[in-house]
Amino acid sequence: MPMWTCEFEPCKRPSVRTIGECVLCSRRLCSVHLQREYHHCPRWEDAEKYDPLAGEAEERELTALIGRVNTAALTARATQLRGGVPCSVPPLRYDRATRSSVMGGMNYHIIITFEDGIRWIARIRRLNSTSPPPVLRDYIVRSEVATLQFLERTSVPAPKVLDYALEGDGSPVGVGYILMEMLPGKSLRWAPQSQPAQKKIMDQLADIFIELSNYPFQHLGSLDLPGDLHVGPFARESLTDFDGPEMHAIGPLSSVEEYHTCWLRLILDLILREEMYSQRPLDAYLIHRFLLDLVPSVLPASAQEEKAFYLKHADDKGDHILVDDDLNITGIIDWEWAHTAPAAHAFNSPIAFLPVAHFYNGANTLGDEEVAFAEMLDAKGRGDLAGYVRSGRLQHRFAFCCGYDLEDWDGFLGLFRGLRDAVGVDDGLDWDEWKSRALDRYSEDSGLQTLLSREQTPVTSNGV
Repeated sequence: MPMWTCEFEPCKRPSVRTIGECVLCSRRLCSVHLQREYHHCPRWEDAEKYDPLAGEAEERELTALIGRVNTAALTARATQLRGGVPCSVPPLRYDRATRSSVMGGMNYHIIITFEDGIRWIARIRRLNSTSPPPVLRDYIVRSEVATLQFLERTSVPAPKVLDYALEGDGSPVGVGYILMEMLPGKSLRWAPQSQPAQKKIMDQLADIFIELSNYPFQHLGSLDLPGDLHVGPFARESLTDFDGPEMHAIGPLSSVEEYHTCWLRLILDLILREEMYSQRPLDAYLIHRFLLDLVPSVLPASAQEEKAFYLKHADDKGDHILVDDDLNITGIIDWEWAHTAPAAHAFNSPIAFLPVAHFYNGANTLGDEEVAFAEMLDAKGRGDLAGYVRSGRLQHRFAFCCGYDLEDWDGFLGLFRGLRDAVGVDDGLDWDEWKSRALDRYSEDSGLQTLLSREQTPVTSNGV
Protein backbone atom coordinates (compact mmCIF):
# COMPACT_ATOMS: atom_id res chain seq x y z
CA MET A 1 0.00 0.00 0.00
CA PRO A 2 1.27 3.52 -0.77
CA MET A 3 1.77 6.34 1.71
CA TRP A 4 -0.94 8.25 -0.20
CA THR A 5 -3.16 7.47 -3.20
CA CYS A 6 -3.79 9.77 -6.14
CA GLU A 7 -6.46 12.41 -5.53
CA PHE A 8 -7.39 12.81 -9.19
CA GLU A 9 -10.85 11.23 -9.22
CA PRO A 10 -11.47 8.36 -9.62
CA CYS A 11 -7.82 7.24 -9.75
CA LYS A 12 -6.48 5.25 -6.80
CA ARG A 13 -2.93 4.65 -8.02
CA PRO A 14 -0.01 5.48 -5.68
CA SER A 15 0.76 9.16 -5.31
CA VAL A 16 4.37 10.00 -6.12
CA ARG A 17 6.31 11.16 -3.09
CA THR A 18 7.73 14.69 -3.21
CA ILE A 19 7.12 15.63 -6.85
CA GLY A 20 3.53 14.37 -6.67
CA GLU A 21 2.70 16.65 -3.73
CA CYS A 22 1.35 19.90 -5.17
CA VAL A 23 0.88 22.65 -2.60
CA LEU A 24 -0.77 24.89 -5.20
CA CYS A 25 -3.82 22.70 -5.77
CA SER A 26 -3.48 20.79 -2.47
CA ARG A 27 -3.43 17.40 -4.15
CA ARG A 28 -1.25 14.33 -4.19
CA LEU A 29 -1.00 12.89 -7.68
CA CYS A 30 0.20 9.70 -9.35
CA SER A 31 2.76 9.46 -12.14
CA VAL A 32 0.04 9.69 -14.80
CA HIS A 33 -1.95 12.59 -13.41
CA LEU A 34 1.20 14.60 -12.77
CA GLN A 35 1.54 14.95 -16.51
CA ARG A 36 0.71 18.33 -18.04
CA GLU A 37 -2.33 16.85 -19.76
CA TYR A 38 -4.01 16.50 -16.34
CA HIS A 39 -2.10 18.71 -13.91
CA HIS A 40 -1.95 22.36 -14.96
CA CYS A 41 -0.30 24.04 -11.99
CA PRO A 42 2.92 25.89 -12.91
CA ARG A 43 6.19 24.39 -11.78
CA TRP A 44 8.50 26.08 -9.30
CA GLU A 45 11.04 26.82 -12.05
CA ASP A 46 8.53 29.27 -13.54
CA ALA A 47 8.82 31.68 -10.61
CA GLU A 48 6.75 34.42 -12.20
CA LYS A 49 3.68 32.18 -12.26
CA TYR A 50 4.50 29.84 -9.38
CA ASP A 51 5.43 32.26 -6.59
CA PRO A 52 2.14 34.22 -6.40
CA LEU A 53 0.13 31.00 -6.37
CA ALA A 54 2.44 29.51 -3.73
CA GLY A 55 1.88 32.56 -1.55
CA GLU A 56 -1.88 32.21 -1.87
CA ALA A 57 -1.69 28.49 -1.07
CA GLU A 58 0.45 29.16 1.99
CA GLU A 59 -2.01 31.78 3.23
CA ARG A 60 -4.92 29.32 2.85
CA GLU A 61 -2.98 26.59 4.63
CA LEU A 62 -1.87 28.67 7.59
CA THR A 63 -5.20 30.46 7.96
CA ALA A 64 -6.85 27.04 8.24
CA LEU A 65 -4.22 25.85 10.73
CA ILE A 66 -4.51 28.98 12.87
CA GLY A 67 -8.28 28.57 12.84
CA ARG A 68 -7.90 25.20 14.56
CA VAL A 69 -5.80 26.57 17.45
CA ASN A 70 -7.74 27.22 20.65
CA THR A 71 -5.55 30.00 22.06
CA ALA A 72 -7.53 30.15 25.31
CA ALA A 73 -6.81 26.48 25.95
CA LEU A 74 -3.16 26.95 24.97
CA THR A 75 -2.59 29.88 27.34
CA ALA A 76 -4.53 28.14 30.12
CA ARG A 77 -2.27 25.11 29.79
CA ALA A 78 0.88 27.24 29.80
CA THR A 79 -0.31 29.17 32.84
CA GLN A 80 -1.05 25.92 34.65
CA LEU A 81 2.41 24.57 33.88
CA ARG A 82 4.01 27.75 35.28
CA GLY A 83 2.09 27.57 38.53
CA GLY A 84 -0.49 30.21 37.70
CA VAL A 85 1.65 32.89 36.02
CA PRO A 86 -0.63 34.55 33.43
CA CYS A 87 0.44 34.56 29.80
CA SER A 88 -0.77 35.69 26.41
CA VAL A 89 -0.24 35.07 22.72
CA PRO A 90 -0.40 37.66 19.94
CA PRO A 91 -3.47 37.65 17.69
CA LEU A 92 -2.97 34.77 15.28
CA ARG A 93 -3.26 35.71 11.65
CA TYR A 94 -1.26 35.06 8.53
CA ASP A 95 1.13 37.89 7.76
CA ARG A 96 3.39 37.39 4.78
CA ALA A 97 5.75 40.14 5.95
CA THR A 98 6.57 38.38 9.23
CA ARG A 99 6.11 34.75 8.18
CA SER A 100 9.80 33.88 8.44
CA SER A 101 9.84 34.74 12.14
CA VAL A 102 7.11 32.23 13.04
CA MET A 103 7.47 29.49 10.46
CA GLY A 104 9.89 26.79 9.42
CA GLY A 105 9.71 24.26 6.62
CA MET A 106 7.14 22.04 8.35
CA ASN A 107 6.34 23.84 11.61
CA TYR A 108 4.48 26.94 12.71
CA HIS A 109 5.52 28.69 15.94
CA ILE A 110 3.34 30.60 18.39
CA ILE A 111 5.17 32.77 20.91
CA ILE A 112 3.72 32.65 24.43
CA THR A 113 4.70 35.56 26.69
CA PHE A 114 4.27 35.41 30.49
CA GLU A 115 3.74 38.46 32.68
CA ASP A 116 7.23 38.08 34.15
CA GLY A 117 8.82 38.25 30.69
CA ILE A 118 9.52 34.52 30.24
CA ARG A 119 8.69 33.34 26.72
CA TRP A 120 7.83 29.89 25.40
CA ILE A 121 7.21 28.59 21.90
CA ALA A 122 4.36 26.32 20.83
CA ARG A 123 5.73 24.32 17.91
CA ILE A 124 2.89 23.07 15.68
CA ARG A 125 3.18 20.86 12.62
CA ARG A 126 2.00 22.46 9.39
CA LEU A 127 -0.58 20.57 7.32
CA ASN A 128 -0.41 20.57 3.54
CA SER A 129 0.03 18.15 0.65
CA THR A 130 3.67 17.53 1.65
CA SER A 131 2.72 16.37 5.16
CA PRO A 132 3.06 12.66 6.00
CA PRO A 133 0.06 10.68 7.33
CA PRO A 134 -1.13 11.47 10.89
CA VAL A 135 0.46 8.38 12.46
CA LEU A 136 3.87 9.39 11.10
CA ARG A 137 3.39 13.06 12.03
CA ASP A 138 2.72 12.01 15.61
CA TYR A 139 5.72 9.68 15.62
CA ILE A 140 8.02 12.48 14.40
CA VAL A 141 6.74 14.82 17.13
CA ARG A 142 7.15 12.14 19.81
CA SER A 143 10.70 11.48 18.63
CA GLU A 144 11.60 15.18 18.73
CA VAL A 145 10.27 15.41 22.29
CA ALA A 146 12.28 12.35 23.35
CA THR A 147 15.40 13.78 21.70
CA LEU A 148 15.08 17.16 23.43
CA GLN A 149 14.49 15.42 26.76
CA PHE A 150 17.66 13.38 26.25
CA LEU A 151 19.61 16.55 25.49
CA GLU A 152 18.58 17.93 28.88
CA ARG A 153 20.87 15.26 30.39
CA THR A 154 23.81 16.74 28.49
CA SER A 155 25.49 20.13 28.32
CA VAL A 156 24.35 20.61 24.71
CA PRO A 157 22.33 23.85 24.62
CA ALA A 158 18.84 22.98 23.35
CA PRO A 159 15.28 24.05 24.17
CA LYS A 160 13.72 22.43 27.22
CA VAL A 161 10.39 20.70 26.58
CA LEU A 162 7.63 21.86 28.92
CA ASP A 163 4.69 19.93 27.47
CA TYR A 164 3.48 18.24 24.31
CA ALA A 165 0.34 16.79 22.77
CA LEU A 166 -0.15 14.63 19.69
CA GLU A 167 -2.76 15.21 17.02
CA GLY A 168 -4.50 12.00 17.96
CA ASP A 169 -4.68 12.88 21.67
CA GLY A 170 -7.83 14.98 21.39
CA SER A 171 -6.07 17.97 22.98
CA PRO A 172 -8.34 20.92 23.86
CA VAL A 173 -5.80 23.12 22.07
CA GLY A 174 -7.15 21.64 18.83
CA VAL A 175 -3.76 20.73 17.34
CA GLY A 176 -0.73 18.71 18.29
CA TYR A 177 2.10 20.79 19.71
CA ILE A 178 5.38 20.92 21.60
CA LEU A 179 5.71 23.59 24.26
CA MET A 180 9.35 24.52 24.71
CA GLU A 181 11.58 27.27 25.99
CA MET A 182 12.21 30.16 23.64
CA LEU A 183 15.98 30.47 23.57
CA PRO A 184 17.71 33.81 22.99
CA GLY A 185 19.64 34.45 19.80
CA LYS A 186 18.97 34.22 16.11
CA SER A 187 19.61 31.58 13.48
CA LEU A 188 23.16 31.52 12.21
CA ARG A 189 23.97 32.52 8.64
CA TRP A 190 27.23 30.68 8.15
CA ALA A 191 28.56 31.84 4.78
CA PRO A 192 28.71 35.61 5.49
CA GLN A 193 30.71 35.15 8.70
CA SER A 194 34.33 36.29 8.79
CA GLN A 195 37.05 33.71 9.33
CA PRO A 196 37.61 34.67 13.00
CA ALA A 197 33.84 34.48 13.58
CA GLN A 198 33.65 31.06 11.93
CA LYS A 199 36.50 29.80 14.09
CA LYS A 200 34.74 30.99 17.25
CA ILE A 201 31.59 29.11 16.27
CA MET A 202 33.57 26.02 15.23
CA ASP A 203 35.31 25.96 18.60
CA GLN A 204 31.95 25.78 20.35
CA LEU A 205 30.63 23.14 17.94
CA ALA A 206 33.71 21.04 18.60
CA ASP A 207 32.82 21.06 22.30
CA ILE A 208 29.27 19.97 21.43
CA PHE A 209 30.62 17.09 19.33
CA ILE A 210 32.83 16.03 22.22
CA GLU A 211 29.89 16.18 24.62
CA LEU A 212 27.68 14.02 22.38
CA SER A 213 30.49 11.48 22.04
CA ASN A 214 30.04 10.77 25.77
CA TYR A 215 26.56 9.31 25.23
CA PRO A 216 26.64 6.10 23.18
CA PHE A 217 23.53 4.16 22.14
CA GLN A 218 23.29 0.51 21.17
CA HIS A 219 21.14 0.82 18.05
CA LEU A 220 20.64 2.91 14.93
CA GLY A 221 17.33 4.72 14.82
CA SER A 222 15.49 7.58 16.52
CA LEU A 223 14.64 8.12 20.16
CA ASP A 224 10.92 7.39 20.30
CA LEU A 225 9.69 7.31 23.91
CA PRO A 226 9.54 10.63 25.78
CA GLY A 227 11.24 10.28 29.15
CA ASP A 228 13.17 7.22 27.99
CA LEU A 229 16.39 6.54 26.07
CA HIS A 230 14.77 3.86 23.91
CA VAL A 231 15.86 3.86 20.26
CA GLY A 232 13.10 2.88 17.86
CA PRO A 233 12.60 3.16 14.08
CA PHE A 234 13.84 6.20 12.20
CA ALA A 235 11.42 9.14 12.46
CA ARG A 236 11.60 10.22 8.83
CA GLU A 237 9.28 9.99 5.82
CA SER A 238 12.01 8.82 3.45
CA LEU A 239 12.68 5.79 5.67
CA THR A 240 9.04 4.82 6.13
CA ASP A 241 6.71 2.52 4.20
CA PHE A 242 3.01 1.86 4.68
CA ASP A 243 0.77 -1.19 4.56
CA GLY A 244 -2.68 0.32 4.63
CA PRO A 245 -2.93 2.29 7.88
CA GLU A 246 0.08 0.45 9.33
CA MET A 247 3.35 2.37 9.36
CA HIS A 248 6.59 0.46 8.79
CA ALA A 249 9.64 2.61 9.46
CA ILE A 250 13.17 1.25 9.08
CA GLY A 251 14.89 0.36 12.34
CA PRO A 252 16.06 0.01 14.97
CA LEU A 253 19.17 -1.53 13.44
CA SER A 254 22.49 -2.80 14.71
CA SER A 255 24.85 -1.98 11.82
CA VAL A 256 25.40 0.78 9.30
CA GLU A 257 25.54 -1.82 6.52
CA GLU A 258 22.02 -2.91 7.46
CA TYR A 259 20.90 0.73 7.47
CA HIS A 260 22.21 1.46 3.96
CA THR A 261 20.86 -1.81 2.60
CA CYS A 262 17.36 -1.38 4.07
CA TRP A 263 17.09 2.21 2.87
CA LEU A 264 18.23 1.43 -0.67
CA ARG A 265 15.97 -1.59 -0.97
CA LEU A 266 13.04 0.57 0.13
CA ILE A 267 13.90 3.17 -2.52
CA LEU A 268 14.12 0.48 -5.22
CA ASP A 269 10.77 -0.91 -4.14
CA LEU A 270 9.16 2.55 -4.17
CA ILE A 271 10.49 3.17 -7.68
CA LEU A 272 8.90 -0.06 -8.90
CA ARG A 273 5.63 0.90 -7.17
CA GLU A 274 5.78 4.33 -8.88
CA GLU A 275 5.94 6.14 -5.54
CA MET A 276 9.35 7.68 -6.26
CA TYR A 277 11.18 9.15 -9.25
CA SER A 278 8.30 8.86 -11.69
CA GLN A 279 9.98 11.53 -13.86
CA ARG A 280 12.93 9.22 -14.62
CA PRO A 281 12.35 5.80 -13.02
CA LEU A 282 14.87 3.91 -15.13
CA ASP A 283 17.74 6.26 -14.30
CA ALA A 284 16.79 6.29 -10.62
CA TYR A 285 16.61 2.51 -10.46
CA LEU A 286 20.03 2.05 -12.09
CA ILE A 287 21.55 4.64 -9.74
CA HIS A 288 20.19 3.09 -6.56
CA ARG A 289 20.87 -0.47 -7.70
CA PHE A 290 24.48 0.62 -8.17
CA LEU A 291 24.53 2.31 -4.77
CA LEU A 292 23.34 -0.95 -3.23
CA ASP A 293 26.38 -2.68 -4.72
CA LEU A 294 28.61 0.10 -3.35
CA VAL A 295 27.55 -0.36 0.27
CA PRO A 296 30.56 -2.54 1.24
CA SER A 297 32.89 0.02 -0.36
CA VAL A 298 31.58 2.99 1.61
CA LEU A 299 31.39 1.42 5.06
CA PRO A 300 33.57 3.19 7.64
CA ALA A 301 36.74 1.32 8.52
CA SER A 302 35.32 0.55 11.97
CA ALA A 303 31.93 -0.66 10.66
CA GLN A 304 32.42 -4.34 11.49
CA GLU A 305 33.37 -3.58 15.08
CA GLU A 306 30.85 -0.78 15.54
CA LYS A 307 28.93 -1.34 18.77
CA ALA A 308 28.09 2.26 19.71
CA PHE A 309 26.07 4.94 17.95
CA TYR A 310 25.64 8.63 18.69
CA LEU A 311 22.98 11.27 18.29
CA LYS A 312 23.16 13.21 15.02
CA HIS A 313 21.26 16.31 13.96
CA ALA A 314 19.60 15.57 10.61
CA ASP A 315 19.87 19.03 9.04
CA ASP A 316 23.16 20.63 10.11
CA LYS A 317 23.45 23.27 7.40
CA GLY A 318 23.92 26.11 9.89
CA ASP A 319 20.53 27.67 10.54
CA HIS A 320 19.91 25.08 13.28
CA ILE A 321 22.39 27.04 15.42
CA LEU A 322 21.23 30.03 17.46
CA VAL A 323 23.86 32.64 18.31
CA ASP A 324 23.86 35.93 20.23
CA ASP A 325 25.40 39.19 19.04
CA ASP A 326 28.83 38.02 20.24
CA LEU A 327 28.49 34.72 18.32
CA ASN A 328 28.11 32.64 21.44
CA ILE A 329 25.96 29.60 20.68
CA THR A 330 22.75 29.91 22.67
CA GLY A 331 21.07 26.78 21.35
CA ILE A 332 20.87 23.99 18.81
CA ILE A 333 17.30 23.75 17.52
CA ASP A 334 15.15 21.80 15.03
CA TRP A 335 15.86 18.25 16.25
CA GLU A 336 13.06 16.85 14.12
CA TRP A 337 14.33 13.72 12.28
CA ALA A 338 17.35 13.39 14.61
CA HIS A 339 18.75 9.88 14.81
CA THR A 340 21.64 7.85 16.11
CA ALA A 341 24.49 7.13 13.74
CA PRO A 342 27.90 5.46 13.72
CA ALA A 343 30.69 7.74 14.88
CA ALA A 344 31.97 8.19 11.31
CA HIS A 345 28.59 9.71 10.37
CA ALA A 346 27.68 11.44 13.63
CA PHE A 347 30.99 13.30 13.86
CA ASN A 348 31.91 14.06 10.28
CA SER A 349 31.79 17.66 9.15
CA PRO A 350 28.48 19.52 9.44
CA ILE A 351 27.03 20.23 6.01
CA ALA A 352 27.51 23.94 6.66
CA PHE A 353 31.29 23.48 6.40
CA LEU A 354 31.30 21.77 2.99
CA PRO A 355 32.86 23.69 0.07
CA VAL A 356 29.54 23.67 -1.79
CA ALA A 357 30.67 24.49 -5.35
CA HIS A 358 33.59 22.04 -5.29
CA PHE A 359 31.50 19.37 -3.60
CA TYR A 360 28.77 19.52 -6.24
CA ASN A 361 31.35 19.64 -9.02
CA GLY A 362 32.70 16.28 -7.86
CA ALA A 363 35.91 17.38 -6.09
CA ASN A 364 36.82 15.11 -3.17
CA THR A 365 39.32 17.33 -1.38
CA LEU A 366 38.31 18.83 1.96
CA GLY A 367 37.44 22.49 2.18
CA ASP A 368 39.28 24.97 4.37
CA GLU A 369 36.51 24.99 6.98
CA GLU A 370 36.53 21.20 7.30
CA VAL A 371 40.31 21.24 7.75
CA ALA A 372 40.05 23.96 10.40
CA PHE A 373 37.32 22.04 12.25
CA ALA A 374 39.43 18.87 12.31
CA GLU A 375 42.39 20.84 13.64
CA MET A 376 40.24 22.21 16.47
CA LEU A 377 39.19 18.72 17.47
CA ASP A 378 42.85 17.66 17.40
CA ALA A 379 43.77 20.58 19.64
CA LYS A 380 41.12 19.49 22.14
CA GLY A 381 42.67 16.02 22.33
CA ARG A 382 40.06 14.28 20.17
CA GLY A 383 42.05 13.02 17.24
CA ASP A 384 39.46 10.28 16.78
CA LEU A 385 36.74 12.82 16.04
CA ALA A 386 39.12 14.83 13.86
CA GLY A 387 39.74 11.67 11.87
CA TYR A 388 36.02 11.31 11.13
CA VAL A 389 35.98 14.85 9.73
CA ARG A 390 39.05 14.24 7.58
CA SER A 391 37.70 10.97 6.17
CA GLY A 392 34.13 12.18 5.87
CA ARG A 393 33.94 13.06 2.18
CA LEU A 394 32.92 9.56 1.07
CA GLN A 395 30.22 9.37 3.75
CA HIS A 396 28.81 12.73 2.68
CA ARG A 397 28.80 11.76 -0.99
CA PHE A 398 27.03 8.47 -0.44
CA ALA A 399 24.43 10.03 1.87
CA PHE A 400 23.70 12.81 -0.64
CA CYS A 401 23.30 10.39 -3.56
CA CYS A 402 20.86 8.08 -1.74
CA GLY A 403 17.37 9.42 -2.40
CA TYR A 404 18.66 12.61 -4.02
CA ASP A 405 16.08 14.83 -5.74
CA LEU A 406 16.77 14.12 -9.41
CA GLU A 407 14.89 17.27 -10.39
CA ASP A 408 18.31 18.82 -9.76
CA TRP A 409 19.89 16.64 -12.43
CA ASP A 410 23.02 18.71 -13.02
CA GLY A 411 23.72 18.81 -9.29
CA PHE A 412 23.28 15.07 -9.05
CA LEU A 413 25.66 14.32 -11.92
CA GLY A 414 28.50 16.11 -10.11
CA LEU A 415 27.76 14.33 -6.84
CA PHE A 416 27.52 10.94 -8.55
CA ARG A 417 30.74 11.42 -10.48
CA GLY A 418 32.51 12.44 -7.28
CA LEU A 419 31.23 9.32 -5.51
CA ARG A 420 32.42 7.02 -8.28
CA ASP A 421 35.79 8.75 -8.30
CA ALA A 422 36.08 8.38 -4.53
CA VAL A 423 35.48 4.62 -4.55
CA GLY A 424 37.29 3.97 -7.83
CA VAL A 425 34.33 2.23 -9.47
CA ASP A 426 33.23 3.39 -12.93
CA ASP A 427 35.26 6.56 -12.36
CA GLY A 428 35.95 8.72 -15.37
CA LEU A 429 32.75 7.77 -17.19
CA ASP A 430 30.25 10.41 -18.26
CA TRP A 431 26.57 9.76 -17.62
CA ASP A 432 25.71 8.15 -20.97
CA GLU A 433 28.72 5.83 -20.77
CA TRP A 434 27.87 4.88 -17.20
CA LYS A 435 24.20 4.26 -17.97
CA SER A 436 25.07 2.00 -20.90
CA ARG A 437 27.40 0.00 -18.67
CA ALA A 438 24.80 -0.18 -15.89
CA LEU A 439 22.08 -1.42 -18.27
CA ASP A 440 24.37 -4.26 -19.24
CA ARG A 441 25.52 -4.93 -15.67
CA TYR A 442 21.99 -5.26 -14.31
CA SER A 443 20.34 -6.78 -17.36
CA GLU A 444 19.24 -9.83 -15.33
CA ASP A 445 17.82 -7.76 -12.47
CA SER A 446 14.07 -8.44 -12.23
CA GLY A 447 13.26 -4.89 -11.18
CA LEU A 448 15.10 -3.45 -14.17
CA GLN A 449 13.30 -5.86 -16.47
CA THR A 450 9.97 -4.70 -15.02
CA LEU A 451 10.80 -1.06 -15.72
CA LEU A 452 11.97 -1.76 -19.26
CA SER A 453 8.77 -3.65 -20.04
CA ARG A 454 6.71 -0.89 -18.46
CA GLU A 455 8.31 1.72 -20.73
CA GLN A 456 6.99 -0.26 -23.69
CA THR A 457 3.45 -0.35 -22.22
CA PRO A 458 2.60 3.12 -20.86
CA VAL A 459 -0.11 3.38 -18.19
CA THR A 460 -3.22 5.37 -19.17
CA SER A 461 -5.21 7.82 -17.08
CA ASN A 462 -7.56 5.12 -15.83
CA GLY A 463 -4.67 3.05 -14.50
CA VAL A 464 -4.58 0.47 -17.32
